[in-house]
Amino acid sequence: MTADGAFTTGIEEEYLLVNLETGALIDRSIEGLIESCDQAFPDQVHPELLQCQIEIGTRPRTSMRELRQDLAELRQTVSDVAAGYGVGIIAASTHPWGTWREQRYTLKERYQLMSQKMQAVMQRMTICGMHVHVGVEPDGLRYDLLNQVSYVLPHLLALSTSSPFLEGRDTGLKSFRIALYSELPRTGLPEQYDNESDFRREVDLLVDTGVIEDASRIWWDIRPSVRYPTLEMRISDVCTLLDDAICVAALYRCWLRMLCRLKSHNQRWRRYSNFLISQNRWLAMRHGMERGLIDFGQRAMVPFADLVEEMLDLIQPDAEALDCVAEVGHARTIVARGTSADRQRKVYADAIAGGADDAAALEAVVDSLRAETLDF
Repeated sequence: MTADGAFTTGIEEEYLLVNLETGALIDRSIEGLIESCDQAFPDQVHPELLQCQIEIGTRPRTSMRELRQDLAELRQTVSDVAAGYGVGIIAASTHPWGTWREQRYTLKERYQLMSQKMQAVMQRMTICGMHVHVGVEPDGLRYDLLNQVSYVLPHLLALSTSSPFLEGRDTGLKSFRIALYSELPRTGLPEQYDNESDFRREVDLLVDTGVIEDASRIWWDIRPSVRYPTLEMRISDVCTLLDDAICVAALYRCWLRMLCRLKSHNQRWRRYSNFLISQNRWLAMRHGMERGLIDFGQRAMVPFADLVEEMLDLIQPDAEALDCVAEVGHARTIVARGTSADRQRKVYADAIAGGADDAAALEAVVDSLRAETLDF
């Protein structure tokens, strides 16, 4: 693909299902929910690992405005159908007080096998993420970009954080989802490969030894998709506000195009070690946008607002070519307003200041999450 390619983009989001009256996570599957959603969006709404989760996937789009419309329609439809069963949805990566001990696996062979292999580590995965697929062809280019794109993953995580609470307490992290997810094998930053053959060789070794069934069991922060000719970005939390989700997806899309544009001029983004990038990854999951991230070239911590301006400057030609200048520019709004994690903490603090007890304050957080999930 050249820098003028379409870079088709699709989004997968996972939502938590909550009781409309109490805000608590449901503890059982809702018979007929998936089937009812499937009538409106065939093969775009699916069960997830736990019965309190549901996953949606948009169609691939070349227009971010069309992608936004698709995502809004999916959120609204799933919410409307779920409401008929007394259930609501929240686009957040953790539930403020729900506990994994009360959850049940979805009755699906894939999930049963995963639970058998990973036991309590898998049982704790009451977390949801957002995955962004961007079309990159041919395969060789996909693996070249895989080696370069890790640099910006912490930036995308910082813009998306939505998991500060877990089991009734503030974890102190903006994205505790990443901490939980890191307990699984084959997660974190991707390895770097010179070509697809090297990647396939290592995957085949794990398959041949019975450790994994196929490459879909590799859960890196970004990976070559098994099903599609895409690079699948997986580091981000679920963005509670739809426009934040579109912004993160557009930034990722434009960053890939920027890397392709450099390649067309015989240039490339400097490759930094996972050792260094993992430090920014930690800063993003711990502090979100508050402390900034390390600029490795400057050898200095840089305020996140400055990093966003640098990103927008670098991808300006790509945002113009892909007609998504407004969508990537929304990153400034996220910086000014905060992420879902920031707003959740504020709702909680405001409720406590107003005289609410801990339980009522956490219920107020869920109420705000439900409202923001459908704020289009």
